[in-house]
Amino acid sequence: MIRNIKYKKYWRKTSLKQKGVGDFFLNLIKEKKPKNFLEVGIFHGVTARNVCELLNAIHGDNFKFTGIDLFMTEYEILKDEFAPNTKFSNPLKNIYYKYIQRINPYSYEAVKNLLKKYKNNIEIIKGNSNKVLQTIETHYFDYVFLDGGHKYETVLFDLKCLTKVIENNGIILCDDYDLTYAPGVKKAIDEYVLLNNFNLKILNSRFAEITKNLN
Repeated sequence: MIRNIKYKKYWRKTSLKQKGVGDFFLNLIKEKKPKNFLEVGIFHGVTARNVCELLNAIHGDNFKFTGIDLFMTEYEILKDEFAPNTKFSNPLKNIYYKYIQRINPYSYEAVKNLLKKYKNNIEIIKGNSNKVLQTIETHYFDYVFLDGGHKYETVLFDLKCLTKVIENNGIILCDDYDLTYAPGVKKAIDEYVLLNNFNLKILNSRFAEITKNLN
């Protein structure tokens, strides 16, 4: 029996910070028990670490986690993209990372360090998802958490690159479906689902689950 794993924040920033949202997310993963997981937009690595903890509890060492992120360096040259807020509202966290850890928690090195417990099961790729997804095999992923760029064109292109996941009966879970300041997310998802005749389910008023239409 899989122990009840709660979503932990690891004293970092995460988009799943609202009460109960992280646990809801993990329960979705727990239900499907994927072995090959892809996260697009891993930010501080909090969700990545939680997913690895859960998959390890389910499968032991028999799982693979792949993460893709720009790690901030390219956000300045992505016009009209929605960059994440990397500053902590808690001043103690700013002091801790700046003067004690002396590392930017939103960096490739810091995320790799957070995930070092599962170093044999992970692959972290630094780059633009629109480019990276064209260079890697996507068909073997059975679960994708899409939380990268929020611009309409970015989301739609990522989804198109991940079509084989759905065709192979996998799942794409998109975050921020109803985000008011980034309406391009919803527009891209709706257009993609309609074009491909896929199934769309809205969960917890924020996640868009895309699956193959079996009807």
